[in-house]
Amino acid sequence: MSSANPINATQTHSQVLLFPKGGKPSLAPNEWLVWDTKDEDGLPLEYANLKVLVPFTWWRNHITSDPQEATLLAKAKQGQIGVWFAADDDILKHADLIEQGKQIWPVVAAHFPLFRDGRSFSTAALLRDRLGWEKEIRMIGDVLIDQLLQGARVGFDSFALRADQNLDVALKQFDLFSVTTQNSWRGKRSLLTTS
Repeated sequence: MSSANPINATQTHSQVLLFPKGGKPSLAPNEWLVWDTKDEDGLPLEYANLKVLVPFTWWRNHITSDPQEATLLAKAKQGQIGVWFAADDDILKHADLIEQGKQIWPVVAAHFPLFRDGRSFSTAALLRDRLGWEKEIRMIGDVLIDQLLQGARVGFDSFALRADQNLDVALKQFDLFSVTTQNSWRGKRSLLTTS
């Protein structure tokens, strides 16, 4: 029996909300399985042909010591493996590994263990602003509609909402405000002119 399992407790929709920089929000199939593992084994066989987000700490521990390192790298380069960061991962401490990952990971994610735990907002901002990540950053875990606007401002462009969240309402969140008063990853603040 495999000890691998999807990330504990948080159920998500079969679709994710995509909001690329410069684009419009839309729904797309959720193709990525989020894997949470406590063991030191390789990826389970049942995940062999799936797109899998593995924990960053697992990747970090296995990429240099796993006898199947070449297989992991090949799967990542083929777009089948990305990583997810826990809320307490110190990504700046591992900037060199993330720099290498920019060449192979098609997507990264930041996990919200609870909706009120905002540490993963900083993860997305650091990935964009300091580490130059230009590909998809997905918000995973206990993700609520209330977090979408803030997430989009700091660098998230993909959102795997909790299963009890209404996707139609989520799509409308990005139309609530036409003026911004702060700069963000998406652009400069709105400049109000007087007549």
